[in-house]
Amino acid sequence: MNFLESDEIRELRQSLSRFVERHMPREAATDWDKRNYFPRDVFKKLAELGVMGLTIPEEYGGLGQNILAAMITIEELSKRSLAVSVPYIMAACYAGMNIVECGTEEQKRTLLPRIVEGDLLFAYGWSEPDVGADVASIKTKGERRGDMLVINGEKRFCSGAAICDYIFTLVRTGDAQDRYNNISIVLIPPDTKGVTITPIDAMGMKGAATTDVIFDDVEVPVTNLFGGEQAWNRGWSIITGSGLNVEKIEVAAIAVGVAQAALDDAWAYAHQRSQFGKTIANFQSIKHKLADMATQVQAARLMLYQAAWTADQHLPCTKETSMAKLFATEVAKTVALECQTIFGAYGYVKGFDVERYVRDALLLPIIGGSSAIQRNNIFKQLAA
Repeated sequence: MNFLESDEIRELRQSLSRFVERHMPREAATDWDKRNYFPRDVFKKLAELGVMGLTIPEEYGGLGQNILAAMITIEELSKRSLAVSVPYIMAACYAGMNIVECGTEEQKRTLLPRIVEGDLLFAYGWSEPDVGADVASIKTKGERRGDMLVINGEKRFCSGAAICDYIFTLVRTGDAQDRYNNISIVLIPPDTKGVTITPIDAMGMKGAATTDVIFDDVEVPVTNLFGGEQAWNRGWSIITGSGLNVEKIEVAAIAVGVAQAALDDAWAYAHQRSQFGKTIANFQSIKHKLADMATQVQAARLMLYQAAWTADQHLPCTKETSMAKLFATEVAKTVALECQTIFGAYGYVKGFDVERYVRDALLLPIIGGSSAIQRNNIFKQLAA
């Protein structure tokens, strides 16, 4: 097994690093976090690097699917700001990978080139006030009336709804008793009449703000049925396909990025901060913390890359992606909190990036399937 990065991946990482330093300086990331702001101009510049096309076939203007490269892009962006990395996921993954895998040919030809250009973002409208992990229990209803679909219901924790172009909305389109066979997916523009979006003031992941969304007799054309008319009542098979596996490692990639940023800052601070006549990096307790943090981040990164490689090869990867998501997000939480400990009181005040790392890291074991859900997935795979 060869663990060395290819020239292509090395060049990608270097290009992203230069981009981050030039267009995503620390003071800008702090400002975006404070204002819960999506820097669309920076996002458009990111698209000019071509990275939006890492999940898109060449025939639609992309670079060909390279899941590992896409995860590395998420990792590098997340080192600095989720206000850019999460919208990247909304474009390249939520939109790109789902359309490539399950969209109609018309949807592919119409929408995929827009993703490559940085002009299309999807938000996931899955969770509801009474529905979290048990997605098959959704109550939002979709009804066909002639050439239109009428949607009524509400979604909760719909991150990015206010900045997206379509809400990728799960709706109940049949008898709730047959819960897995009567779900469909509808693409709903957030500015459609009858859509009400209300921000939720969450601790972290600023920039792609999470929201409540209400659909009140919202009408969209039948052509907005994701996957075409043959996908009516087949939404469950779509969301449980390979795209769901990749969603898990998207969060793992954020986690590795956040953890690496926290480690880098802790390392720099430990070599600058002096107490009792020497830098705190000279104290064994700090040395051990930094060594443990570096080991955990490296292990999380290897698990992420192995899971991404497995998905790229179209091999079964449910266990690998669940393990990567579980481990990397828990590592991010642990490392961010250790970083805060090394910073002492400074790690608890606004103005230091470590405070943001902690807020973001606490979210990661929750979104994309909680750590408990991942443990259930892993156990099922081990028992199979």
